[in-house]
Amino acid sequence: MIRFSSRFLAALSLALVLTGCAGGNDDLQAWIAEVKAKPAAPLDALPPLRTYPPIEYSAQGLRDPFSVPVTNSREAAGPRPDPNRRKEALEAFPLDALRMVGTIGVGQGAIALVLAPDNVTYRVKLQDYVGQNDGKVVQVGAERIGLLELVSDGAGGWLERQASLALEDK
Repeated sequence: MIRFSSRFLAALSLALVLTGCAGGNDDLQAWIAEVKAKPAAPLDALPPLRTYPPIEYSAQGLRDPFSVPVTNSREAAGPRPDPNRRKEALEAFPLDALRMVGTIGVGQGAIALVLAPDNVTYRVKLQDYVGQNDGKVVQVGAERIGLLELVSDGAGGWLERQASLALEDK
């Protein structure tokens, strides 16, 4: 009986497998040539272009969007933020990011405690500024801080708007 080693059997199997792959590919080349020789299917015609009636645009009566708007006397007399006023610490945060956490004292001398997103508790009293809309503190109560904000009206003027910051229950 003849004994073959496992290495010899593996090499023999590999040689047989590779011999099967060595055949010619003439039939494959002929099929590729036949497919390339067929004419391509015709493309669909493009749909006709739709024509639109011309519209004349005339903007002579409108304000130039790149020029500074002209202010009238009503806007000049109304409320305006003070550009020379030094900004306070709580004006760096939007009003909805601030939390009132308590008060110290009562009446006109009351001081509110406000927690900012930087995890610092600030003291707020009357006439201080809070929030990003020039919100001036006009009332400090046990359960809320009353503010008077200045917001742009979009036409170069400013409007006063009431806002508040309420004590949170936890």
